[in-house]
Amino acid sequence: MQHQINSHPTPPPGCPAHGNTQLFGPEFGSDPERHYENLRSLGPSAPVDIAPDVEVELVTSYDAALYILQNPASFVRDSRRWNALNEGRVPADSPALPMMGYRPNALFSDGAAHARLRQAVTDSLASIDELQLVRQTQQSADYLISQFSSDVRGQADLMADYAQPLPLLVFSDLFGCPPEIGDRVIAGISGIFEGTPGADQVLGGALGELIALKHRRPGNDVTTRLMQHAAGLSDEEVLHQLVTLLSGGTAPLAAAIGTSSALYLGEDWPAGLPVEDAVVQTLWNYAPIANYAAHYPTHDVDLGGRVLRANDPVVISFAAANTDPKLTEHREQLSGKAHLAFGAGPHACPAKDPAFMIAVTAVESLLNRLPDVETRVRFQDLAWVPAPWSRSLVSVPIRFTPRSVTQTAAESSRPQDASPSHAAQYPTASYQQSAAPSASKAKSGLFSRFLAWTRGE
Repeated sequence: MQHQINSHPTPPPGCPAHGNTQLFGPEFGSDPERHYENLRSLGPSAPVDIAPDVEVELVTSYDAALYILQNPASFVRDSRRWNALNEGRVPADSPALPMMGYRPNALFSDGAAHARLRQAVTDSLASIDELQLVRQTQQSADYLISQFSSDVRGQADLMADYAQPLPLLVFSDLFGCPPEIGDRVIAGISGIFEGTPGADQVLGGALGELIALKHRRPGNDVTTRLMQHAAGLSDEEVLHQLVTLLSGGTAPLAAAIGTSSALYLGEDWPAGLPVEDAVVQTLWNYAPIANYAAHYPTHDVDLGGRVLRANDPVVISFAAANTDPKLTEHREQLSGKAHLAFGAGPHACPAKDPAFMIAVTAVESLLNRLPDVETRVRFQDLAWVPAPWSRSLVSVPIRFTPRSVTQTAAESSRPQDASPSHAAQYPTASYQQSAAPSASKAKSGLFSRFLAWTRGE
């Protein structure tokens, strides 16, 4: 696969002639496409700093990305091969480490080890009932909307009040998280994507508590099924599979819900197109996981004239690959699912169908419950989180006709069979007794309040 590298009389800002392009900070966050365009001029890949003093090779070509994702013989995921890390050239407090550092999970494994862990994950997810998942998403949406729709100002932030907490409620049920553990799980996941110091420890501690709880009280949830799978996962392996599942199902899903909603409500959205189209366009043009999936060549590889050195990290820019100009020329002829937002090859997201279903249901629920909802800021003027890993809106200010609490409750259907499956197993009192002293009081009780609401309390 050879790509012609264009020459520039004057190197563009951010190209290697001026030092590596920085894929972090406000400048990148405000206009990543300009950075990707400059990088594309150097070929299918180029060196960038994914974090301060952390250099990786970023793949911006769709064809090259697909080639790497589907070539596990030459490109492996085990980051223990990482040259710079092994040589002590990666800062110990680097925000890249929680995202790229090795974990004993399917994402960072290869060969037989990957097959074993992947099977446990796919089998555990296969037991999710689609109808129950839709009902749980609708119920979670109803609850969150009921919390802000009675505001007399008729205003809310779609990200903070809806898109971000919704996956927590859905996955608290699917994974059997008690509320105070779920609060810390989402704080840890969000912190990892934002590069917050200590977020990795917060997430690990919360999931460790969840696993200990499931040993004492197994339930009808994905966590228990992982622990009881025939593959015989250790507690540490279960924890790290949960890191993958929860991180892939919360922050990126929140980004997809927020962006899809903002697109659909935006000034340029064609009338009559379904919500599914807005979600598909988000996955193509604003990939929630923007730059990730570090691969390590098992040998030196020539990629369009650039030599990818063995064991130097090669990161896939799903965002840049999806918007590759060479692809967009004939994108209309491609399947709507040909985007790389969920990856490809042996490490493709195992939960892409449930994730798509949750995103569509969340946007539809918002439109159904607040039929006159509109954004207060034009889509093109919304601010994005300045992080390299994800593409997520900072906030989406919305306005709507305020609704009374009585009206909201009366319009929301809460049948008993749609209640969270583990609600009876973990009453609120037992949650409070097992809460860690360090649990955030500001966010504690989100899931218990939700459970009380489903019971009409």
